[in-house]
Amino acid sequence: MKQPLNTLLEELGKGDQVPNRESLYLLSNLDADDSASVQAAWPELLIELRRHLVATLVEVAEADFEVNFGAIFRIGLDDQDAEVRKTAIEGLWEDQDVRLVPPLAMHLKDEAASVRAAAATSLGRFILLGELGKIRPAPFTQAYEALFAVCQDTGESFEVKRRALESLSYVDNKDVVTLIREAYEAPEEKTRVSAVFSMGRSADTQWGPQVKQELFSPNPEMRYEAAWACGELQLSDTVSELEELTEDVDPEVQEAALWALGQIGGDKAREILQRYCTAECEATRMAAEAALDELEFLHGDLVDFFDRLAKEPGQEP
Repeated sequence: MKQPLNTLLEELGKGDQVPNRESLYLLSNLDADDSASVQAAWPELLIELRRHLVATLVEVAEADFEVNFGAIFRIGLDDQDAEVRKTAIEGLWEDQDVRLVPPLAMHLKDEAASVRAAAATSLGRFILLGELGKIRPAPFTQAYEALFAVCQDTGESFEVKRRALESLSYVDNKDVVTLIREAYEAPEEKTRVSAVFSMGRSADTQWGPQVKQELFSPNPEMRYEAAWACGELQLSDTVSELEELTEDVDPEVQEAALWALGQIGGDKAREILQRYCTAECEATRMAAEAALDELEFLHGDLVDFFDRLAKEPGQEP
């Protein structure tokens, strides 16, 4: 084990405060020996310290894509504390190692609902990879069957079941279509919101009428998901409704509507986005500019798109 890492572990073992972030970089890209050393020291750390440490590593990883705390997050998967297990699962959100499928499937039976929900969400990327043919059938099948069992478990919490449905929605088969339809007809509003989210993720335009119907729901969370789904499904007949939602009272709904217009494309969508590129609100202006870039990239002249990028501040001419 490297001496600086040894010093860091000794420091962690003596206190309850997370060291400065520069020191935490010692936990990135650990080799097998260093991982074993951390694993041996891990149970001796105070619970609050482990919670804060894992949460901080997730924040650092989200801000710096060059770090890799995967070894720490894998250790956290087996922690005695549910909050640590949940956060460790979330920290592995970009890890496409199929060897994670069995432990994540196992955590669908965790005693804590928050951990089960996190595992259900995390398995979604392996469902997508399987649908794209980028992983072997065996891990895809294990992930699919584990998530499908959750959706059929009448004793499972609504939160866990809705996360499992969202992960399964990448799959194009009649069983998943049935699950989405049943969720949309459920009395629980959160379940219905997840159904609309799943409709968009499915890329199946058969859900267009349901998605369009929810654009003016009294629930801002539903309006947000419906607007986003319009973009994912590229529902060109919703441009007028999305234009209205760009003035929604909820700023997140506004940004979802702008994003959707960028995905749908067309002259009307371009005109709306160009108008919002001069908005006084910085967040709205930035959302419109990003959406317009997406529109030009997906639907416009790529020569003009790259020429525009070159003229933006900070870009080479």
